[in-house]
Amino acid sequence: MITVPQENSIRFGWQRILSLTLLFWLSGTVILDGVIMPSLYLSGMMVEPGFASAGYSLFWVFNRLELLCAAIVLTAAFVLHYTHPIGERFHQTISFLAILLLGIVSVDTYWLTPHMSALGAQLNLFAAAAEIPTGMNQLHVSYWVLELIKLTAGLTLFKLIDRSEQSPI
Repeated sequence: MITVPQENSIRFGWQRILSLTLLFWLSGTVILDGVIMPSLYLSGMMVEPGFASAGYSLFWVFNRLELLCAAIVLTAAFVLHYTHPIGERFHQTISFLAILLLGIVSVDTYWLTPHMSALGAQLNLFAAAAEIPTGMNQLHVSYWVLELIKLTAGLTLFKLIDRSEQSPI
């Protein structure tokens, strides 16, 4: 019977956790940004008076899931750093990408989503449907730039982890 040393099983376990978490997270991001939000836009829901609160509720849940995924990815990156030596440059890159992902999610959760919700909130119930505020376009640009950076960093991290799984350490 062949046994796997404890160190390798820890490494492969955390690499799998990191890979699966990234796959779950990035696929959820693509579904939200590529399917759900465009369908809400095309159906005309974004101009409805209550969309700001509904959108905030949707993003509140999704942002908390993203925070959880970012924390798992960062933890896995640190565990991989301390459980086996691959190379300092490799660990620095993985740690940087994991911290970058956590930073992006934190900005989305605690700054961008509340500001977008506040700008879109209709506080006068008797007024006609308001137009999209001018500052909202800038926030949308910020959101999409952060999403592109997040997807690029996440895919790069996934590629690095996948490459390290395939090569013996």
